[in-house]
Amino acid sequence: MAEPFLEECLSVLTRTPATLDVLLRDLPEVLTAATEGPGTWSPYVVIGHLIHTEKTDWMPRMTIIMEHGANRTFDPFDHEAQFRQPEVRSLSALLDEFRDLRHDSITRLRSMNLTAEQLETNGMHPALGLVTAKQLLATWASHDLSHILQVSRVMAKRYKSEVGPWVAYQTVMK
Repeated sequence: MAEPFLEECLSVLTRTPATLDVLLRDLPEVLTAATEGPGTWSPYVVIGHLIHTEKTDWMPRMTIIMEHGANRTFDPFDHEAQFRQPEVRSLSALLDEFRDLRHDSITRLRSMNLTAEQLETNGMHPALGLVTAKQLLATWASHDLSHILQVSRVMAKRYKSEVGPWVAYQTVMK
Protein backbone atom coordinates (compact mmCIF):
# COMPACT_ATOMS: atom_id res chain seq x y z
CA MET A 1 0.00 0.00 0.00
CA ALA A 2 1.22 3.50 -0.83
CA GLU A 3 2.30 5.82 1.95
CA PRO A 4 -0.91 7.59 3.17
CA PHE A 5 0.49 11.12 3.49
CA LEU A 6 2.03 10.89 0.02
CA GLU A 7 -1.31 9.75 -1.40
CA GLU A 8 -3.10 12.59 0.38
CA CYS A 9 -0.77 15.15 -1.18
CA LEU A 10 -0.99 13.47 -4.56
CA SER A 11 -4.77 13.78 -4.41
CA VAL A 12 -4.31 17.56 -4.40
CA LEU A 13 -1.36 17.71 -6.79
CA THR A 14 -3.04 15.60 -9.45
CA ARG A 15 -6.17 17.77 -9.43
CA THR A 16 -4.56 21.20 -9.61
CA PRO A 17 -4.02 21.40 -13.39
CA ALA A 18 -7.61 20.38 -14.15
CA THR A 19 -8.96 22.73 -11.46
CA LEU A 20 -7.10 25.70 -12.93
CA ASP A 21 -8.00 24.67 -16.47
CA VAL A 22 -11.72 24.60 -15.67
CA LEU A 23 -11.43 27.86 -13.75
CA LEU A 24 -9.45 29.82 -16.36
CA ARG A 25 -9.57 28.41 -19.89
CA ASP A 26 -11.36 30.64 -22.40
CA LEU A 27 -12.22 33.34 -19.86
CA PRO A 28 -12.09 36.95 -21.01
CA GLU A 29 -8.68 38.55 -20.59
CA VAL A 30 -10.20 41.15 -18.27
CA LEU A 31 -10.43 38.32 -15.71
CA THR A 32 -7.20 36.46 -16.42
CA ALA A 33 -5.10 39.64 -16.53
CA ALA A 34 -6.71 41.18 -13.44
CA THR A 35 -4.54 41.91 -10.40
CA GLU A 36 -5.10 43.23 -6.91
CA GLY A 37 -2.96 46.25 -7.62
CA PRO A 38 0.69 47.09 -8.27
CA GLY A 39 3.11 44.32 -7.44
CA THR A 40 0.42 41.62 -7.37
CA TRP A 41 -0.09 38.69 -9.71
CA SER A 42 -2.79 38.04 -12.27
CA PRO A 43 -4.13 34.51 -12.88
CA TYR A 44 -2.01 34.48 -16.06
CA VAL A 45 1.15 35.24 -14.05
CA VAL A 46 0.24 32.61 -11.46
CA ILE A 47 0.15 29.93 -14.16
CA GLY A 48 3.59 31.08 -15.37
CA HIS A 49 4.83 30.81 -11.79
CA LEU A 50 3.42 27.30 -11.42
CA ILE A 51 5.19 26.26 -14.62
CA HIS A 52 8.47 27.64 -13.29
CA THR A 53 8.05 25.85 -9.95
CA GLU A 54 7.28 22.62 -11.74
CA LYS A 55 10.52 22.88 -13.71
CA THR A 56 12.88 24.13 -11.02
CA ASP A 57 11.49 23.60 -7.53
CA TRP A 58 9.46 20.61 -6.37
CA MET A 59 10.87 17.53 -8.07
CA PRO A 60 14.43 18.87 -8.36
CA ARG A 61 14.42 19.47 -4.61
CA MET A 62 12.81 16.11 -3.83
CA THR A 63 15.49 14.47 -5.96
CA ILE A 64 18.23 16.34 -4.09
CA ILE A 65 16.82 15.20 -0.75
CA MET A 66 16.58 11.57 -1.82
CA GLU A 67 20.02 11.50 -3.45
CA HIS A 68 22.06 13.78 -1.16
CA GLY A 69 20.06 14.40 2.00
CA ALA A 70 21.18 17.55 3.81
CA ASN A 71 24.67 17.33 2.26
CA ARG A 72 23.62 19.40 -0.75
CA THR A 73 21.77 22.68 -0.37
CA PHE A 74 18.89 23.27 -2.74
CA ASP A 75 19.49 25.70 -5.57
CA PRO A 76 17.95 29.09 -4.75
CA PHE A 77 14.47 29.56 -6.21
CA ASP A 78 13.49 32.67 -8.17
CA HIS A 79 9.91 33.45 -7.17
CA GLU A 80 9.45 35.91 -10.02
CA ALA A 81 11.18 34.16 -12.92
CA GLN A 82 7.89 34.07 -14.83
CA PHE A 83 8.21 37.82 -15.40
CA ARG A 84 11.40 37.28 -17.39
CA GLN A 85 10.07 34.79 -19.92
CA PRO A 86 11.09 35.89 -23.42
CA GLU A 87 7.83 35.13 -25.19
CA VAL A 88 4.22 35.92 -24.43
CA ARG A 89 2.06 32.84 -24.86
CA SER A 90 -1.64 32.26 -24.66
CA LEU A 91 -3.13 31.24 -21.35
CA SER A 92 -4.37 28.05 -23.02
CA ALA A 93 -0.80 27.17 -24.01
CA LEU A 94 0.39 27.82 -20.45
CA LEU A 95 -2.38 25.67 -18.98
CA ASP A 96 -1.45 22.85 -21.36
CA GLU A 97 2.23 23.13 -20.46
CA PHE A 98 1.45 23.12 -16.73
CA ARG A 99 -0.75 20.02 -17.14
CA ASP A 100 1.99 18.17 -19.01
CA LEU A 101 4.75 19.18 -16.60
CA ARG A 102 2.66 18.22 -13.58
CA HIS A 103 1.84 14.86 -15.14
CA ASP A 104 5.57 14.22 -15.55
CA SER A 105 6.26 15.31 -11.95
CA ILE A 106 3.56 13.04 -10.56
CA THR A 107 4.89 10.13 -12.61
CA ARG A 108 8.41 10.74 -11.28
CA LEU A 109 7.20 11.18 -7.70
CA ARG A 110 5.17 7.96 -7.81
CA SER A 111 8.13 6.08 -9.28
CA MET A 112 10.18 6.97 -6.18
CA ASN A 113 7.88 4.72 -4.08
CA LEU A 114 8.56 6.88 -1.04
CA THR A 115 8.01 5.36 2.40
CA ALA A 116 7.06 7.16 5.59
CA GLU A 117 10.69 6.82 6.69
CA GLN A 118 12.00 8.37 3.47
CA LEU A 119 9.61 11.30 3.90
CA GLU A 120 11.49 12.10 7.12
CA THR A 121 14.77 12.48 5.18
CA ASN A 122 16.34 15.90 5.66
CA GLY A 123 17.26 18.32 2.95
CA MET A 124 18.96 21.70 3.19
CA HIS A 125 16.99 24.78 2.12
CA PRO A 126 19.18 27.82 1.35
CA ALA A 127 17.13 30.14 3.59
CA LEU A 128 15.19 27.85 5.95
CA GLY A 129 17.89 25.34 6.84
CA LEU A 130 16.93 21.74 7.52
CA VAL A 131 13.63 20.62 6.01
CA THR A 132 12.18 17.17 5.42
CA ALA A 133 10.86 15.56 2.26
CA LYS A 134 7.45 15.43 3.98
CA GLN A 135 7.56 19.17 4.59
CA LEU A 136 8.48 19.75 0.95
CA LEU A 137 5.58 17.59 -0.17
CA ALA A 138 3.14 19.35 2.18
CA THR A 139 4.40 22.72 0.97
CA TRP A 140 3.92 21.67 -2.65
CA ALA A 141 0.28 20.70 -2.03
CA SER A 142 -0.46 23.80 0.05
CA HIS A 143 1.30 25.97 -2.54
CA ASP A 144 -1.12 24.68 -5.17
CA LEU A 145 -4.12 25.37 -2.94
CA SER A 146 -2.81 28.84 -2.10
CA HIS A 147 -2.55 29.75 -5.76
CA ILE A 148 -6.01 28.36 -6.54
CA LEU A 149 -7.31 30.60 -3.76
CA GLN A 150 -5.29 33.55 -5.09
CA VAL A 151 -6.63 33.12 -8.62
CA SER A 152 -10.21 32.96 -7.34
CA ARG A 153 -9.73 35.98 -5.07
CA VAL A 154 -8.20 38.12 -7.83
CA MET A 155 -11.02 37.31 -10.23
CA ALA A 156 -13.68 37.96 -7.56
CA LYS A 157 -12.14 41.35 -6.78
CA ARG A 158 -12.57 42.25 -10.45
CA TYR A 159 -16.25 42.78 -9.53
CA LYS A 160 -15.69 44.72 -6.32
CA SER A 161 -17.15 48.01 -7.54
CA GLU A 162 -19.98 46.30 -9.41
CA VAL A 163 -21.39 44.27 -6.50
CA GLY A 164 -22.51 47.43 -4.77
CA PRO A 165 -23.82 46.96 -1.25
CA TRP A 166 -23.33 43.16 -1.42
CA VAL A 167 -19.63 43.83 -0.84
CA ALA A 168 -20.52 43.67 2.86
CA TYR A 169 -21.21 39.93 2.42
CA GLN A 170 -18.25 39.20 0.17
CA THR A 171 -15.36 38.42 2.51
CA VAL A 172 -13.14 37.76 -0.52
CA MET A 173 -13.36 41.48 -1.35
CA LYS A 174 -11.77 42.62 1.91
